[in-house]
Amino acid sequence: MVSATDSGRAPVPAALRRSLGFRDLVVYGLLFIAPMAPVGVFGALDAASHGAVALVYLVATVAMAFTAFSYAQMVRVAPQAGSVFTYARKGLGEGPGLIAGWMAMLDYLLIPAVAYLFSGIAMNALVPEVSRWVWTALAVVVTTGLNLWGVRVAARVGFAVLVMEVLVLLVFVVAAMVVLVQDGPRRGWLSPLTGDGALGFSTTAVLGAVSVAVLSYLGFDAVASFAEEVTGGSERVARALLCCLALAGTLFVAQSYLAALLMPVSSAELAADPVGQGPAFYTAAEASVGFWLHDLVAVSKAVGAAFAALAGQAAAGRLLFAMARERRLPRALARTSDGTPRAALLLAATVTLVAAVWAARRDDGLDHLVSVVDVGALVAFTLLHASVVGWFVVRRREGRPNWWKHLVVPVLGAVVTVAVIVEASRAAQAVGAAWLAAGLAVLCAQQGRRTGDPAGSEG
Repeated sequence: MVSATDSGRAPVPAALRRSLGFRDLVVYGLLFIAPMAPVGVFGALDAASHGAVALVYLVATVAMAFTAFSYAQMVRVAPQAGSVFTYARKGLGEGPGLIAGWMAMLDYLLIPAVAYLFSGIAMNALVPEVSRWVWTALAVVVTTGLNLWGVRVAARVGFAVLVMEVLVLLVFVVAAMVVLVQDGPRRGWLSPLTGDGALGFSTTAVLGAVSVAVLSYLGFDAVASFAEEVTGGSERVARALLCCLALAGTLFVAQSYLAALLMPVSSAELAADPVGQGPAFYTAAEASVGFWLHDLVAVSKAVGAAFAALAGQAAAGRLLFAMARERRLPRALARTSDGTPRAALLLAATVTLVAAVWAARRDDGLDHLVSVVDVGALVAFTLLHASVVGWFVVRRREGRPNWWKHLVVPVLGAVVTVAVIVEASRAAQAVGAAWLAAGLAVLCAQQGRRTGDPAGSEG
């Protein structure tokens, strides 16, 4: 399927193949989030929240629900590939749309690189004879092949990986409950919700930890990127978004609650031991259940991280495709083959491969990548909330607005995302500002060329 040509330009593919169901969307969302995402940050959050780590994830789930709700509103307005790029164009105009897509691009291209690196590190720990950059590159090649094969095939393989991750998580839950029944908790039963030790409960500490915990949820929005490939309409995409967040929140709260009860040291002792915070989840599992669970969780994280990157790479390809289709990126990226945006996927894979292998070959590579991946998504989320207000309240394109859904919720969501940006590291803010400046330069460069060209203009 191709679009009508204009001004003698060559035709460009206009649509993707509809082949995904509700389950496929949920699989992609949960794969990108990763059911065991708290494993890597559990120790840091437990220390920062004075032990109230389960409450941190509970509050973070509610905070991210505002963003999920705004996505659900806009996907009904514009059920197309491109996610927040498309929504900001609808609600705010062409310029903000480009900036939203540009900022989301930073997130969609680098988060898969981080996930691939996590996979390489985990596999290198299990098979140290093979360098972690080799494992990292292998993960990129395998998952890229699946994405190029087609979204349906990738969804099927992803479902099998997701089932494996959930089963490993269930093994941890059952083993933890057996230990708790037999031996009792190392901390108080309510401490994961109220805090533990002499430090006690602190609202400031919990909210500070929430600003970090919300980053575990980045990726559920990838569901919206597949809006053109789902059967059953935009309502199915909206339900999948909310379902992904609810499921992820439940899994995050449950595993962090149990790990906190099994933790052999207090949150104060963990706060005094920064080195021990990284492997704290594994320490809790190994100390209470056994080393076998440590290895099982490590293997699950290695495979799960690679397929989280698969979902992220697929979403990145759809974003690049949508921006190219609207002539905001080179038009070659808007080409499809058998309904798959292979050119866009290959570009996304190349960028993530270079970033992931570069980081894998450096001792401080992970720190560099992690410090910059989140600001792009958070700025895009903020523009998403503004798009809801712009479309429903300012432009009133849907008639009389619902003030709760179309003003209160998106404003609260924007408050959350802006607060997290303010709490981000200086390095992340600097990279985000530089990337934003580059996006503004691209916008200015395109503005003159697009003057008088009505194609694709929404604003």
